[in-house]
Amino acid sequence: MKKWLSVLFVAFLAVGLLAACAPDREEEASSGGSDSEGNSSSEDGMPEKPEKLVIWEDKERGVGLEPAIASFEEEYGIEVEYEELDMASDMRERLRLDGPAGTGPDVLTIPHDQIGQLATEGLLEPLQVDSSVTDIYTEASVQAQTYNGKLYGLPKSTETPVFIYNKEHMQEVPENFDELFEFSKEFAGKEKYGFLALWDNFYFGNAVMAGYGGYVFDRADGTLNPQDLGLSNEGAVEGAQYIQKWYEEIFPSGIVGESGGSAKDGLFQDGNVASMMDGPWAYQALDDAGIDFGVAPLPKLPNGEYPQTFIGVKGWHVSAMSENKEWSTKLVEWIANEENAKIRFEETGEIPPVKSLIEDPIIADNERASAVAIQSERGVPMPNIPEMSEVWEPMAQALQLVATGKSSPEDALNEAVETINKQIELNHSGNE
Repeated sequence: MKKWLSVLFVAFLAVGLLAACAPDREEEASSGGSDSEGNSSSEDGMPEKPEKLVIWEDKERGVGLEPAIASFEEEYGIEVEYEELDMASDMRERLRLDGPAGTGPDVLTIPHDQIGQLATEGLLEPLQVDSSVTDIYTEASVQAQTYNGKLYGLPKSTETPVFIYNKEHMQEVPENFDELFEFSKEFAGKEKYGFLALWDNFYFGNAVMAGYGGYVFDRADGTLNPQDLGLSNEGAVEGAQYIQKWYEEIFPSGIVGESGGSAKDGLFQDGNVASMMDGPWAYQALDDAGIDFGVAPLPKLPNGEYPQTFIGVKGWHVSAMSENKEWSTKLVEWIANEENAKIRFEETGEIPPVKSLIEDPIIADNERASAVAIQSERGVPMPNIPEMSEVWEPMAQALQLVATGKSSPEDALNEAVETINKQIELNHSGNE
C-alpha cells in the first residue's frame, strides 16, 4: 500500500512539473507568441495586430508620408492607408462626426493650438511613450503637444516668423533692432522702408512683448494657467512702448488693421522694403515676384533678448475612437522618428523640430529652413488651451490703439486684459 502511494505521489509531481514548465497560452499571446502556423501574433506585449490603420494627412503632404508608411508596413505587416484632408476646416469637423461613428482615422495630424479643444471634447488619446521617444525633439515642440500635463502628440513640423531681407538693399543682417532702427531711418524715402512688421497683429506683436518679459498664460508643471495673464505686466508694457516707437517713426500708417498684411507684402514684392518680419509661408510669393531675398532668425531687441515668436507645431495624434490605440501609437512613433522626419523634409520642405536635424547639413546648410529652426528654438508655443480664443481680438484692438497712438500702451493693455479675464470667466468657467 505504501509503495502504491509512493508511485502515485511521484506521478503527481511529474504532472505538476510539466504543467509548470508549459507556456501559458494567454501570456504567450500577449508577449509575442506564435499561432498554430508559426506566425507571430503580437510583439513586445502589444495586442493582436489589426489588418489596417488609417491616417488623416494634410492636403498635398502625403508624398512625405508614403516612405514612412512603406517601411512601417514592411516592419510590422500592417496595412496603412491615408487620406488627405483640409487641416484648417475639414479634419476637425469630420473627426467630430466620423470618430464616434467608427469611420474616423486611427492617426491624424493637426496644428497644436487645436489640441486643447479636441482633447476637452474627448477626441484625442493621450500618448504613452518612453522618454527616449520625446527626447529627440526640441523642448518647445514637445511642450506644444502637451495639454494639462499630458502628451497628446509627437511633433511633425514647426513654423514661426523670421527675418526676411531683400539682398539688393541689405547685404548683412543687423545684429540687433537698434541697428535696424538706424538703418531704417537712413533708408527711408518715398515708399521706401528699411523694415516692416505687422506688430498691431498680436500673432506678430507678441514676439516683442514676450522678449521684454510679457506672456500670455503662465506655465507651471507643464500646464498653462488661464487665470494668470502676463499681457499687461511691466515687460509687456515696455514691449508695447517699443512697438509704438516704430509706428511713430518708421512704419507707414497703411500697415495697420485688416489690410496691413497685403499692403506690407505689396511694398516688399515691389522692391520698396529692405526687410520684414514674416513666416515661411511668404517664401513662394517672393520667389514668384523675383525678389532675391535672404532669411535669418530675428535680431536681438534693445534689452539684449531675442523676440519670442509664437511657434506653431503640427503633430501626429491618436484618435480617442481608434480601436487600435497601441498600434496607432506605434505608428505615430514610426512616422515621427528622426529618419522619417528627414525624409519628410526632403519631400515637402516642412521643418521637423528634431534636435539632431537642426544641426544636420540638410537643414543647417539651407538658409530658409535653418532660420525657422533656430527661431523656433527661441520662440514660445502658441497656447493650446481653449481660453486662448478669448485673447486674439482684445489684444489686436489694444495693439491697434498703440500703433495709431490713440492710447498709451499701459492703458490699452490693461483694458485688454480686463476684457480677456471677463470673457474667460464667462465662457470657460466650467473648464477643468
